[in-house]
Amino acid sequence: MPILEIQNLKKYFASQKAVDDISMKVEKGSIFGLLGPNGAGKTTLIRMITGIFYPDSGQILFDGRKFDPVNDVINIGYMPEERGLYKKMKIGEQAVYLAQLKGLNRKDAMEKIKEWFIKFEMQSWWNKKVEDLSKGMSQKLQFVTTVLHEPKLIILDEPFSGLDPVNSNLIKEEIYKLSQKGSTIIFSTHRMEQVEEICDHIVLVNKGEKILDGSVKDVKNNFKENLFSIGFDQIPSTNGTAPFEMVGTRDHSFIVMIKEGNKPNDVLNYFLQQGASINSFNEILPSLNDIFIKLVEGTSLSRQFEPVNS
Repeated sequence: MPILEIQNLKKYFASQKAVDDISMKVEKGSIFGLLGPNGAGKTTLIRMITGIFYPDSGQILFDGRKFDPVNDVINIGYMPEERGLYKKMKIGEQAVYLAQLKGLNRKDAMEKIKEWFIKFEMQSWWNKKVEDLSKGMSQKLQFVTTVLHEPKLIILDEPFSGLDPVNSNLIKEEIYKLSQKGSTIIFSTHRMEQVEEICDHIVLVNKGEKILDGSVKDVKNNFKENLFSIGFDQIPSTNGTAPFEMVGTRDHSFIVMIKEGNKPNDVLNYFLQQGASINSFNEILPSLNDIFIKLVEGTSLSRQFEPVNS
């Protein structure tokens, strides 16, 4: 059973269709990527999932039943892109206060906060004010206050913004651990390389509509172009009977497109019959960034190699 199911959700502002008939399912324990350019409708969708906005039509199911904003929100941790911390409040007091709002008593809140502060090396921050923190430090605090009550569903909007590589990796490891413990994570970002690395499943929205939905592996396979990279010790000769078209070069390798009706083994057999010594043979799959640009801007997939005749 999905932890979250959205059925034909719509939200309009005046004449603008912020969310236009979107449906999707988020499986329990998954790391789910919600993607889209600025103004695509992601934030409006998230705000309906968290009970901040009410949909004009459609339905949200949470953990198998109709979503109840009053009672279900305690099982959701939401880290918005626009940070929601009290700038004048001391960090320790603020963390305890936010934990209590999520249903923890003061004793349990203190224990969990101390564990997270030690893990993130934040012990010395307890009496600092948020306004004295750097963007990266504030980001770590916001993450801790979002997840410390161990919600069933965690929504992270641009969680790595302002973080250096070391702290980005630290947050990333904790996302994996939370998923392994049973939390479900909805991860919204513009950085496609992070989505490709972290997420199991993605949905891409644009202009309020869902335009892509699937596992990362399936999405990349659906957009592949039968391109392969082949490395040789010595460049072999080819002729018109080859089961492929030579389309480019990259990093001392040939890029070939397999002709319709042929398979990768046909290409390998062809070169072996020519007496070629093959060092490498790899399929080239498009990046999520290339697929994102193709679908949003209507362009062709980017090809990162040199033409044969260049």
